[in-house]
Amino acid sequence: MEGCSVSPILPAALFTGFLYYVANLRPGVDTNHLQKPNVIVILADDIGWGDLGQNWPRTSETPNLDLMAQQGMRFADFHAAASTCSPSRASLLTGRLGLRNGVTRNFAVGSVGGLPLNESTLAEILKGVGYYTAMIGKWHLGHHGLYHPNNRGFDYYSGIPYSNDMGCTDTPGYDIPFCPPCPKDPETDCCKHKDCYSTVALPLFENMSIVEQPVNLSALTEHYAERATRIIQHASKNRKPFFLYVALAHMHVPLSPAVHFVNTTRQGVYSASLREMDSLIGLIKNTSDTTDKENTIIWFTGDNGPWSQKCEFSGSVGPFLGSWQTHKGGSSAKQTTWEGGHRVPTIAYWPGKIPANITSTALLSVLDILPTVLSLARVGLPLDRHYDGMDATEVLFSRSQTGHKTLFHPNSGAAGRFGDLQTVRLEQYKAYYLTGNNTATRSTF
Repeated sequence: MEGCSVSPILPAALFTGFLYYVANLRPGVDTNHLQKPNVIVILADDIGWGDLGQNWPRTSETPNLDLMAQQGMRFADFHAAASTCSPSRASLLTGRLGLRNGVTRNFAVGSVGGLPLNESTLAEILKGVGYYTAMIGKWHLGHHGLYHPNNRGFDYYSGIPYSNDMGCTDTPGYDIPFCPPCPKDPETDCCKHKDCYSTVALPLFENMSIVEQPVNLSALTEHYAERATRIIQHASKNRKPFFLYVALAHMHVPLSPAVHFVNTTRQGVYSASLREMDSLIGLIKNTSDTTDKENTIIWFTGDNGPWSQKCEFSGSVGPFLGSWQTHKGGSSAKQTTWEGGHRVPTIAYWPGKIPANITSTALLSVLDILPTVLSLARVGLPLDRHYDGMDATEVLFSRSQTGHKTLFHPNSGAAGRFGDLQTVRLEQYKAYYLTGNNTATRSTF
């Protein structure tokens, strides 16, 4: 883009999605008389393993998630498929590592492409067997034309096309470095802050249309809550199985918690944002519970570990400090293949199906969500490609502790070529072929 003016992103096509109903039934875990399950996947952004109270006793800001863990299954050894945004999200929706699905680094504001069109997303597959599919939140897999969520299997979309720091707003929130509001005088103001996105105001999409630009970040949580509630209730009234993918802005900078949450914690802005995220998840869970909880699985996880360069605005890796790395002045979190970059808090909740108050130590990954969900929906994996995820239904329902024997971690920007497999987990062992580095917390702000 040339110049410094604040310009909207023009939609490239009209929304042509339509709803249809297929009354297929699926056998449940123990019976052949249950409907296809509703599926809610909630993906937090830049969240640390230690940000979940059930994982780390020093955290007290997640009462709703802690309750979900007590009523469901908490995974102690669950991993993102990459330690940065776009590759991790591509792997969640395809069940394939970036070297297979073609997404090995983040898409930019000016990217014209996205997740390759020959990749089948979880939404496309479920839509093909009668599901209503909806997405709320951050997409970050290509926002133009055929790469837009509405053209990748989602009947409905409401959210931001990429990270919340990739466009200026009038309410910029908390970040390091601080980024100013959208410039009033683009000719003189927009080019002063080289670490800030200031040429394009951050848009909020409703399907293919931009409905707000710049988006009000402090009101985004309320917007997502209203849309999620409406989708769950609408799908239930229509007696149609649904897949709802909620990709939160939390806990990515800039942090923009509502004033109410800032005023109810003494622990700072990050804690206030964490509590706001937890409140939103509690609302989604409660809406599901009062609508069709016996037939709805909720899966909460994260896209990667915390962004340690953001100092007090980043989360906790818990015990996974990466001492070897940090003693050399680096970080063991986001972008690295150390545990703090990949191991993410994860919970699966399905009352009456998934046993309550269970901690699983099985080695699992976000790659496993697609094959597991398709198994629950009685849908076979497409046969024309290789999948890196596994069906984890035995872990969910039979308390099996058998997960992956090996799990590969790709480079997500710390060192070497993007997407190269630099680290491998083999049961309880982990081998680093290239350690990589990420800048540690800055000492001055």
